[in-house]
Amino acid sequence: MPIADSPVTIAVGEGHVSGAYARPANPFATLVLAHGAGAGMEHPFMRGFTDALNDDGVATLRFNFPYREAGRKFPDRPPAAIATWRAAMAEAAARAKAAGEAEPLWAAGKSFGGRMASMAVAEGMPAAGLIYLGYPLHPPGKPEKLRDEHLYGLETPMLFLQGTRDTFATRELLEGVVSRIGPTATLQWCEGGDHSFAVAGNKRSAEDIGASLAAPVTAFLRANNPAG
Repeated sequence: MPIADSPVTIAVGEGHVSGAYARPANPFATLVLAHGAGAGMEHPFMRGFTDALNDDGVATLRFNFPYREAGRKFPDRPPAAIATWRAAMAEAAARAKAAGEAEPLWAAGKSFGGRMASMAVAEGMPAAGLIYLGYPLHPPGKPEKLRDEHLYGLETPMLFLQGTRDTFATRELLEGVVSRIGPTATLQWCEGGDHSFAVAGNKRSAEDIGASLAAPVTAFLRANNPAG
């Protein structure tokens, strides 16, 4: 039985965004999760992923970016997205403190959400590490337009989960980026997966696909838990 979410309202500047928080008993980590450009925090992929993480002992906070909250289709510019990330991480930290615990706080995101998390950390947002669910290294068909410059200064543990058919990350290019980042970065390929981790010929719901990614993420969180 999934742990019930608690609705959250997160103040960002003069506005606010919605969030959903779930906390199992004695979590060993909290993971804050941002959605991709085309879907909000209630997408079945997001819910399946966080429900499975909760079952594995991870508290979660997923949230909307302002554009999604307002019903707009075009994603926020980085300054607004980064400000939202900071507010969401502060909310998660406050909830852990209110529970009398101080578990490691991780930042994760699907595609756009993960890239914005990495930019926020590059600008000083504290995080135990970063989880990328399909990092958008370049636009489809435009491998020359890499979005990687800010990644090389990051010193936190990073897990790249990527489908081998993902058109947003040419395999050779992503492997090169991860190699240049160094030992703090780990790349794990999901065989046959596209940008949404769907595999041709394998009919699974978006919820089940999201849930399937929880195990490698939980293993990475445990392996990089500062508390041991």
